[in-house]
Order: sequence, then C-alpha cells, then structure tokens
Amino acid sequence: MARHNREARAVDQLGTLWSISYQPDWLSRIKISRQLPGDRRRSMVTLFRNPARRAEAAPGRMVRTGVSAVDGSSDFRISVEDPNDVVEAVIVVTRKKRGRQSEVIKFVLESRLPPPRGQAP
Repeated sequence: MARHNREARAVDQLGTLWSISYQPDWLSRIKISRQLPGDRRRSMVTLFRNPARRAEAAPGRMVRTGVSAVDGSSDFRISVEDPNDVVEAVIVVTRKKRGRQSEVIKFVLESRLPPPRGQAP
C-alpha cells in the first residue's frame, strides 16, 4: 500500500528556498538547472535527494510530486500513473520572473529508488 507524501525543503544554487512534496517510495531525487546571473552558462545541481536508500513499499499506481518556491514565484504539481514501474524520469520546464526578466528553470525528477527488500526489481 502506498504511503502518504512527505514534505521537504531545499535551497538551489541561487539561494532560492523550495518546498517539495514527494511520494517516498517513488522519487529518488530532483535536479534543478538554472541560468547563473551575469553568465551565459547554466548550472545543474541536485536540489533534493530522498533520504531513504530504498523504497519501503511499492509505490501507488498514481504518484504525485509538488515543487514550490517558498517566495511564491514558482509552483507546480505533477501526477504520474506508472503501474508497470517503467518511468525513470520526468522533466518539467518552467518560466519564472526574476526582476524584469523571465528565466527558464528545468527540473528533472528521477525515480530510481531500489524496490523494497525481497521484491524483484
């Protein structure tokens, strides 16, 4: 039986505080890619890593994940129906206002948590 979502907070490479709601038996980590101020390159870092080393139970048929900037500038929720456990990653691209300009932010949600002990992968 699937467990309820957990809540976490994380800070990205620009110091933005994010609130994360995640399904503990599905989500492995979230990476975030942002444009660095005054630089032409993008920076990708791990925003969140699930503290569990492996799932405690099989994830539910539908898993939900939410990511919100605590300052209210960005907020999204996704639901993934993955009954055959085949989804490895979901990519979400958002646009956030930063001052007068807008910024494209890319999130990669990975689902590589090993299954519970005694359950075949």
